[in-house]
Amino acid sequence: MSSLARTPLYPLYSEFPSVRCIDFGGWELPVQFSGIIREHEAVRGQAGLFDVSHMGEFLVTGQDAESFIQRMTTNDVTRLSPGQAQYTLMCYEHGGTVDDLIVYKLAQDRYMLVVNASNIDKDLEWLTGHVSGDVLLENISSETALIALQGPASDAVMAKAVKDPLPSLSPFHFIERAEVCGCAVLLSRTGYTGEDGYEIYCSADDAPAIWKGLLAAGEADGLIPAGLGARDTLRFEARLPLYGQELSESISPLEAGLGFFVKLDAGEFIGRDALLKQKNEGIPRKLVGIEMIDRGIPRSHYAVYDGDGSLIGEVTSGTQSPTLKRNLGLALIDAEHAAIGTEVWVEIRGKRLKANVVKTPFYKKGAAKS
Repeated sequence: MSSLARTPLYPLYSEFPSVRCIDFGGWELPVQFSGIIREHEAVRGQAGLFDVSHMGEFLVTGQDAESFIQRMTTNDVTRLSPGQAQYTLMCYEHGGTVDDLIVYKLAQDRYMLVVNASNIDKDLEWLTGHVSGDVLLENISSETALIALQGPASDAVMAKAVKDPLPSLSPFHFIERAEVCGCAVLLSRTGYTGEDGYEIYCSADDAPAIWKGLLAAGEADGLIPAGLGARDTLRFEARLPLYGQELSESISPLEAGLGFFVKLDAGEFIGRDALLKQKNEGIPRKLVGIEMIDRGIPRSHYAVYDGDGSLIGEVTSGTQSPTLKRNLGLALIDAEHAAIGTEVWVEIRGKRLKANVVKTPFYKKGAAKS
């Protein structure tokens, strides 16, 4: 795996004897440190620490930075004040998704975009091709590390890792200049697990000290490192999309159920006409939750059929939920079959097994876990 990219925290993985790394979009990343189920349960019950330094970060500066981002993304960036972040998407002209991302407003003329690791080059090319006016776009991914502290104990852990008491941070708010484990960071109240937590942006050089400092600070609170496997099951239970599965060039944000983040009345953006047409004429496909009735686990790309045997879509993600102990999936299917309670059939290893369309998200913070 020597040809794979590695994060600044890679040298520390070997401190965990059970760590197992995989090729994840060209990166050598840990799928687990001590076991996916253990790590998943730690995040739901105590806290987990994730190395997500493979994510991409772009700086957008200049007098026209806001109007540029407004034109490139589906949400309304003009609603942000400095210190606020926003989930949004970029679309192609036909309405398919370039990527989903988070926009951080650092100042009126300075923003940070956080994009998916597998899309860094594609996104940079897409954005660069549309730059106009007083806009400077910089790729700072290689010099930036990202560590995510997630779980109900994250506040207690963070309180021990900062020098001064933190002001109360609401979701999708951040402090651009905070100090964690003695290092300067951008501290954000965001995450990808369905739990409370923080994301910590820091220099690549400081990442090892912050990682070690947080693990030490959180040892008494049950904090453990967590890998890609738990990250995937956690985001799945919370119905958070994964690019390449729930979103893609051929899947629009509206089909993925992300209409809340598409502000069709906030002015022009790339893909708006196609999405407006899709909304007015009826969204042809919908992303739904399914629960298996027959014994089987739905997996990505498994075909989904209606009761007459017609193909109506496919599973985008699926697993046995570690929290709920149920065999669940997300499936993109024809809209006429998307009503809660509809029976569908999933083809698993050559057999068509019964499932029901169910409400999502499967898990909500603070809700019963069984």
